[in-house]
Amino acid sequence: MDKEGKFSTSPFDRSEWTRLESTVIEAARRQLVGRRFIDIYGPLGEGIQSVSNDIFEESHGGGISLRGESLELSQPTRRVNLSIPMLYKDFILYWRDLEQAKTLGIPIDMSAAANAAVQCARLEDDLIFNGFSQFELPGLMNVKGRLTHIRDEWMKPGKAFEDTVDAIGKLQQIGHNGPYAMVLSPALYSLLHRVHPGTNVLEIEHIRELITDGVFQSPEIKGKAGVIIATGQHNLDLAIAEDFYTAYLDTEHMNHLFRVYEAIVLRIKRPSSICTIEDPDTDK
Repeated sequence: MDKEGKFSTSPFDRSEWTRLESTVIEAARRQLVGRRFIDIYGPLGEGIQSVSNDIFEESHGGGISLRGESLELSQPTRRVNLSIPMLYKDFILYWRDLEQAKTLGIPIDMSAAANAAVQCARLEDDLIFNGFSQFELPGLMNVKGRLTHIRDEWMKPGKAFEDTVDAIGKLQQIGHNGPYAMVLSPALYSLLHRVHPGTNVLEIEHIRELITDGVFQSPEIKGKAGVIIATGQHNLDLAIAEDFYTAYLDTEHMNHLFRVYEAIVLRIKRPSSICTIEDPDTDK
């Protein structure tokens, strides 16, 4: 059923619903960072409230023989069940604004919807990077079993590149050969835009030669920290029950209430595929 039929009491016709949905999706797409390098699993269905996650804590090689007479199964160390939380942000469209747009024949201002989508997208990235303790969901920055690397002082030219090489080396030592993605706090990301000593190239360009799945920044990573991830669905994915959706709620004092929501959870299958770049001053 289309939204005009599903939300028959809403003030929108089909074309206005289409414009509202486009506004929400575009605003969220511009904000989201995690989805730029994490594989998607789903959508599973809006009623799905949990999903299983197989965790592989050790890597074993495959079998080799002349006839392949023995089984060499890839088996998880353990399986856990993850709750899929709903992330949402509500917004209001005032009836006088809608009537004015109709009277003057001008488009409805969808800024409130775009803002709600941005806030919901930021919440998604916060869940991806920092987890949510109330649901016992770990994030990339705090999952148990991840690798860690204490960074050097990135104010010194070339140190960011050296730390990147060292962190990748730790991942490769246990079999994670890439490709890799890197996400940094804004404070660290800004330090990459300086000329690498002995070259005429910015340091971030040299790092991108190693980090082929993208170098990003996110305000959801606080302080002066970051993370390097060996990407791929065998290491992690984002399970989506319901992707970004806009629903009409009700009227309040003649004004119209809407909700932007999604239902997602990060499934980290191999914690050792993650190496956080730690701030040496955090515990001081």
